[in-house]
Amino acid sequence: MTDKPFLLYSIFIQASPERVWQALTEAEFTREYWAGRDIQSDWKVGSPVQSLRRDGGVDWQGEVLEADPPYLLSYTFNMLISDAHKADPPSRVTFLLEPLGTVTKLTFKHEHADLASITSQTTQHGWPAIFSSLKSLLETGSALPFSGLGFAPGQKQDR
Repeated sequence: MTDKPFLLYSIFIQASPERVWQALTEAEFTREYWAGRDIQSDWKVGSPVQSLRRDGGVDWQGEVLEADPPYLLSYTFNMLISDAHKADPPSRVTFLLEPLGTVTKLTFKHEHADLASITSQTTQHGWPAIFSSLKSLLETGSALPFSGLGFAPGQKQDR
């Protein structure tokens, strides 16, 4: 168990763990449900991982900490979208995939040094949108239209 504050989120997806793993780790998939971002890595422990925008810019980067396909993936997470985000200490994201018959339970944990950090404040709005879009893509063949929602994953939505 960790002593760091964290965001915990679970979602049930009508797909095998192998298919969910593929969607989490292949850029061709991530670009579909992650608002056009390619998540790239070779997914070996110690390897870099990064999120690339269509213009080639990097939204975030990290290092693979654990990879046990298709059940466990963990990496550090450093947002690079602003100087304030860059100043935050690295956080850690972990994906746990559990088969439940024809469904996979995806449990996600994002550990932060401080829940008041700008990275924590930004990502707490983005992660649920990303996972909803992932679920939609795997179950219906279509990801959510983020441009129609008025925000992109990672952006704080004004109320």
